[in-house]
Parts: sequence; C-alpha cells; structure tokens
Amino acid sequence: MVTADRTARTTLEAASTEPASEGDEVDALTLGRRIRDRRTAVGMTLGELARAIDRAPSQVSAIENGKREPRLSMLRTIAFALGTTADELLKPDAPSERAALEIAVERAQRGPVFQALGLGPFRVAKTMSDQTLQTILALHHEIDRLHRERAATPEEARRANAELRAEMRARDNFYPELEAKAAELLEAVGHTGGPVSHQLVADMASHLGYSLHYVGDLPHSTRSVTDKHNGRIYLPTQQSPSRDSRSPILQALASHLLGHEEPRNYGEFLRQRIETNYLTAAILLPEQAAVRFLTEAKNLRRISMEELRDAFAVSYETAAHRFTNLATARLGIPVHFMKVHESGTIIKAYENDKVRFPSDALGAVEGTTVCRNWTARTVFDVEDRFSPWYQYTDTSSGTFWCTSRIEKAKEGEYSVSVGVPFEHVKWFRGRETPHRAVSTCPDESCCRRPPSTLSDRWADASWPAARTPTSLLAALPTGTFPGVDQTEVFQFLEAHAPRG
Repeated sequence: MVTADRTARTTLEAASTEPASEGDEVDALTLGRRIRDRRTAVGMTLGELARAIDRAPSQVSAIENGKREPRLSMLRTIAFALGTTADELLKPDAPSERAALEIAVERAQRGPVFQALGLGPFRVAKTMSDQTLQTILALHHEIDRLHRERAATPEEARRANAELRAEMRARDNFYPELEAKAAELLEAVGHTGGPVSHQLVADMASHLGYSLHYVGDLPHSTRSVTDKHNGRIYLPTQQSPSRDSRSPILQALASHLLGHEEPRNYGEFLRQRIETNYLTAAILLPEQAAVRFLTEAKNLRRISMEELRDAFAVSYETAAHRFTNLATARLGIPVHFMKVHESGTIIKAYENDKVRFPSDALGAVEGTTVCRNWTARTVFDVEDRFSPWYQYTDTSSGTFWCTSRIEKAKEGEYSVSVGVPFEHVKWFRGRETPHRAVSTCPDESCCRRPPSTLSDRWADASWPAARTPTSLLAALPTGTFPGVDQTEVFQFLEAHAPRG
C-alpha cells in the first residue's frame, strides 16, 4: 500500500503542476486560491475587494472558493484592483504548498469517490494542519485505488494489451531509448563482444549498487524480489530448466534502470513488463553485435533464429523476440511473432507485416484461437522436435512463410513462431521447404466446423474438459503487481533484511 506521505506528495504535485484548460473546475479552484493569496498579500479584506470591483462580497467569496469562474473582463478588473495582471492570476500552479494541499482536498471532495461514499463536503479551515489534509488525501487515494482495482476487468486488460500492441506496431517494435540504456550498461561493465556471461550480469548488478542473494524460500508468486533499501536482489536457488538464469537478474535491474514506480493500473503494469523484457533482451543480444550478425546472415540469405540463439547463448524465444525488435528498423524486413499454447490459444503476438491474427471485438489477440493450419499449430504434429519446422501458409491477407519451434513450460508446451511475407522469405534459411497449407479463417469451414459426419455422431454425446491455460480463464489478478501476494513479499523481505 502506498504510504500517506507519498500519496499526499503525489497529489500535491498534481495540484501544483496540472496545466490550465478553459472551463475546468480544478483551474477555477487554483484561480480562486491565487486571487485570495494576492488579496491577503496586499492587505485587502474580502469586503474591500468587493467594493473595488463593484460586486457583492458573496460573489467574490464564490470566486475565491472556486465555485464560480469570472469572465475575462471581470478577471482583469480584479487583477487591476490587486495591483497585478490577469496572466499572473491565471498561472496554473498553486501559490503555495499549503494552497496546493487545500486545492487537492477540494478537488477530492468534488470527485466521484466522495459522492459514492455519500460524504458531504466540508470547509477546509485554516486551523486544519497540513498533516490532517495529507491524511485525508492519502485515504482518498487508497479508496480510489481500491475502486479502480475492483473495476478492473479481463476486458480492460485485453484492451490495454491491444493498445500496447498497436503502439509497438507503429514503432516497428524498436525502442531506441532502451537500446541506448542497454549499450550504456554494457559499456560500463566492459563488455567487448560475445555472449553476456552470468559473471558479467553479476558485475552489472554490482555496478548499479545491488548484491545477489540466492534463497530457497522466495515467495512462490515471484521470480525475484528486490530490496531497494538494502540494495539486494533475491533469486531462487532452484532454477527452472526452461528459463535463462540471467533473465530474472536483468529484469530486476531493468526496472531500476527505467525508474519504474508502482504501476497505477493494469495498462501501466503491462507497459512496464514490455519495457523490462525489451531491455533485458537488448542487454543479452546487444544491438550492434546482433545487427552485424543478422546483416551478414541476410547477405548470405540464411537468417535463422537457431543460429541467432546459439551465437548469443539465449533461449529460442528470446532470440525470436529480439529479432522482431531489429528486423524492420535495422534490416527492412516486416515480421510477425506468435507464442501459442498447445491448446491453440495465443499467449503473445506481434505483427507489422499485415498478417491477420484472430481477434475479439476489442481488437485483442491474446486468448483467441489460432487457425489449425497455421505453422504455430501444425508444428505440434511434427515428430522431429530437434529440427526447425518451416511452412508456407496461404491466407486471405497473403502468403506467409514461418519458422517455428516447440518449448516446454510448467503450463505445457508452447510453439514460438516467426514469420514474414512471401516476398521476404528469400533472406531466410528454410525457404526451400515443401510444407504448405491453406487457411481461410475466420471462415468457419476452414478448421472450426467439424465434418458433418462426425458432428452428426458426436455433437450431443461429447463433453470435453478444456486444457486452456488457467491464467486465461481466471479473473484478472488484483493488486499493485497483479498476481503477487504483497503480504508474502513484505514478510519475506522482513525475514531476510540484514540486522544491525
């Protein structure tokens, strides 16, 4: 939970820096406080100002309390009476920290949270201490957070995913600012080439002021836990055979490098995760070295995810992800990527090559079922799991070539696929494949509608139990970090914190 001090400070900053916009109630509050502050500074009473501008004291009081916004002509008259200018009074920042606190409390009272609680407005008196106002703001912030948390739905998460995927497409999934941070850190620890070793990753942690601690009781809902107070990163002693042991360290360091704060909503949580994973991959496969490797492979017309994986000692999925970062921006190749559960459910997807993924009404791809004829599905039927699987697929949006592999995880098997439009297959190893399929999805006759002979026999006599990953069926996890038990994390940190 966010502390009262931090909450009040955040709200105070918002009240002090929010830009003005015509007709906004908050700006009326700030304007009123600036008028009152100026009137007090020049030693003028409310009645004296009212007489000076030929208005009733009640009208001036309404303006100072932000309940009425004066016309520009009236504002100029007030400014003249106070010996200042209208531009000075219209500045968007509060005249003092105390005024900013009062504005924030007034704003909270006029918002939906107070209304939902049925609380009547109260007058913010001069006798109220700053601490009292900060406490009110902290309580308001926490109630608002709980309301937003409860309002979060799977639809909201899917919409956030769709928006982020659209942004990634617009940028060709290439983020120069993250590439620069990765290069800066690699240079700081003296990396000159070759795969990034585990020792070099440990050196990065030390360079950033962190020590690594391997423990057997890491909270089950976490991959790592960072103690910012004591500069420690806790990691599990038992490493998953399907995960790169360097990744959890780099992901923890990435959050530090990127200055991530506690996410305010699910969309921000997803964005932080994307940035963290991107920076991690950019460190493991440095831009200059990876582009040099891929450019040479393109010139030889033998780009291969397996060779990229082996050259930088990373997982196939990491190599495939990294290829999507660099393929378009640095090699001029449009591309798509898919991670698909053995049930056929899409877990992750990205495209800028106009391939048409299945999607729902919100534009979300995650959780939908990919065509049975696509490479991401046909690869599960291949007996040879050691060799890459290549396939051409004719679709309604064109012909695409894909390469795919199967990877294991605790939730089952997944396919990881990378594909390009037909005109770009000339750069890739595996383009000679004879494997070809046709997909007419979303036409149900393609693969979703069973043959009539089977349907007539079994439609009323079957009841399958879905094997879809549970994470896709469950309600959206709640909490600041979705799916993480913060009580468990805090108890863990308390038990492991250095004493004395």
